Amino acid sequence: MSKLGELEVLLIDAKGLVDTDAIGKIDPYVEIQYRDQEQKSKISRDQGRNPSWNQKFKFKVHFPFLENAIQHKLILRIMDYDTFTSDDFLGLATINVGDVIALGIEKGFRELQPTKYRVVRQDKSYHGEIRVGVSFRLKVSISLALVYYLSYDILNEWEYIISIQMANVTRLCSTKSILTVNGQFPGPKIVAREGDRVVVNVTNHAQYNVTIHWHGVRQLRSGWADGPAYVTQCPIQTGQSYIYNFTIIGQRGTLFWHAHISWLRATLYGPIIILPKLGLPYPFTKPYKELPVIFGEWWKADTEAIISQALQTGAGPNVSDAYTINGLPGPLYTSCSTKDTFKLKVKPGKTYLLRLINAAVNDELFFSIANHSVTVVDVDAAYVKPFDAATILISPGQTSNVLLRTKRSYPMAMFFMTARPYSNGAVGTYDNSTVAGILEYENPKSFSSAAFNKNLSLYKPSLPVFNDTSFAASFSGKLRSLATAQFPAKVLQTVDRRFFFTVGLGMSPCPANQTCQGPNGSKFAASVNNISFATPTTMALLQAHYFGKTKGVYTTDFPVYPLMPFNYTGTPPNNTLVSNGTKVVALPFNTSVELVLQDTSILGAESHPLHLHGYNFFVVGQGSGNYDPTKDPAKFNLVDPVERNTVGVPAGGWVAIRFLADNPGVWFMHCHIEAHLSWGLKMAWVVQDGSLPTQKLPPPPSDLPKC
Repeated sequence: MSKLGELEVLLIDAKGLVDTDAIGKIDPYVEIQYRDQEQKSKISRDQGRNPSWNQKFKFKVHFPFLENAIQHKLILRIMDYDTFTSDDFLGLATINVGDVIALGIEKGFRELQPTKYRVVRQDKSYHGEIRVGVSFRLKVSISLALVYYLSYDILNEWEYIISIQMANVTRLCSTKSILTVNGQFPGPKIVAREGDRVVVNVTNHAQYNVTIHWHGVRQLRSGWADGPAYVTQCPIQTGQSYIYNFTIIGQRGTLFWHAHISWLRATLYGPIIILPKLGLPYPFTKPYKELPVIFGEWWKADTEAIISQALQTGAGPNVSDAYTINGLPGPLYTSCSTKDTFKLKVKPGKTYLLRLINAAVNDELFFSIANHSVTVVDVDAAYVKPFDAATILISPGQTSNVLLRTKRSYPMAMFFMTARPYSNGAVGTYDNSTVAGILEYENPKSFSSAAFNKNLSLYKPSLPVFNDTSFAASFSGKLRSLATAQFPAKVLQTVDRRFFFTVGLGMSPCPANQTCQGPNGSKFAASVNNISFATPTTMALLQAHYFGKTKGVYTTDFPVYPLMPFNYTGTPPNNTLVSNGTKVVALPFNTSVELVLQDTSILGAESHPLHLHGYNFFVVGQGSGNYDPTKDPAKFNLVDPVERNTVGVPAGGWVAIRFLADNPGVWFMHCHIEAHLSWGLKMAWVVQDGSLPTQKLPPPPSDLPKC
């Protein structure tokens, strides 16, 4: 076994093979990859010269810290770069340490052969990708600009180095400074396979304190890496770093990462792509290509100032100015937003996997592609029984993989891809605008390098009305776990503990000598079982739990059912004020839990996408009106209910979930509508250690941020 070492690759003059001919190291903005043979290779200006298309670049491989280095070999995995799915593996190329790699680049559009490699030198405004398999234990530290694959022993590890920094971005005719990762908006993707370890070294160069949450990742025995501020960690302060270390277990599909403090996730977010284990195909048609489609919101103003003002005055926060697809608002807003339009360019007769992510701050969204339907195959990184849909409903915090099958022949048209809000609440206003991208077909008969005709008819989809609750109920009712022998639905048939939580909006009294702009001169508030959660500031909940220093941080007397029952979806009680506190529910390890979440109509019925950290759960039942504990359980689906990490509690209705508390730590549960989260619609579960070493929370890492 070799020592841990750094992988160093030197760029060598193509005419020479000696060290003195080195042009320089390959830095984090160089890409080594196999490219689909129908794509033309590129060499950027950063190469320091103007090479011809038929030039070969040669790289000498050095492993300076390895014992008996000459006995080890570097294995490059040749993959179909455009899709990079498990069954796109094309072969291996073995390079001995000290060998020179000749990466051929051939002239012409369709002459790049599958046995060749290419090298692309990227400037720092573009972040390429590298995927390399190494047959021995080796540590490689590179920028998040590179995505790479390490294979050694049993464990695969992906390491990312990211920088939180401010960057100027222009949208809707105006420019503002926003929080980004590596200057990218949206942020770069995190890629791993099921069973892999992911290590992310985050350094904060911005003026805001920051945390990163890996939304939907189970974090089995790695709660220190979960990310919500003051729940599992104190924020990363300016100039400080923190390493998030976790393993992907039993998940494959699409999740996403985002900031988890204040409203910083308005711009600080990006996709998490979890590929199946190597050699394990998808349980659906192999896609020709895959790509993330991320929905977001854009404010011209500073979102930190918006939520700060709202909390001060007690009013609802100002709504966004636009929705975005992959950071772009599209042509339906202003004349200058037309250039900022997401375009999905496709070929006829192909299948594309769209990885949908709702990273919007405050809104559930309908999404549709004109004259096309999609097949839903996955939600929240869990496979579902496939079904076709012309329109998708996706709540903040939810993800979904859908297959888009393009038309068999060139349609001589373009098609809008649009999204707009689903809003059924009676409280406040919402951004009632529509974001649009464009689906464009490549004309197979065109010999143009672009092969896309801009002078075509443009079709628009028809979306449900903004408050179409019947569509929402129908769509969610179609979601069922795949429930096969290979991917079983492990639904709890019995439970140890039952909980009944009300979720909804309420009011807090206006402080003395202040004028408030909430209902009846009060402040907007939100609660779970009428407890509006007060976030600690001196110590994170997980630290207090682990070190036994809970006094003054939290109490374990969170009510398991409403202390003052009422007609939850009918006439509200006279007292609509919420209580405040930092209260949690404590659970013994391996407790089986059933939780009913009931919406209330105190300030008007409204749907709430509830997200549970650290767990997936099964949605065993849902309905309208008040939950009936004597009749409704008989209707529960205990065979193939959908498995999720974020579920929409219906407006004026209820949802029932089940999960096994097999992950020790402190786990946040909250509404993923950021306004409701800011008002207090959140709580936490404390899951105790089990008796075995593998059932206990490990100690915190040495670099855990301090408050």
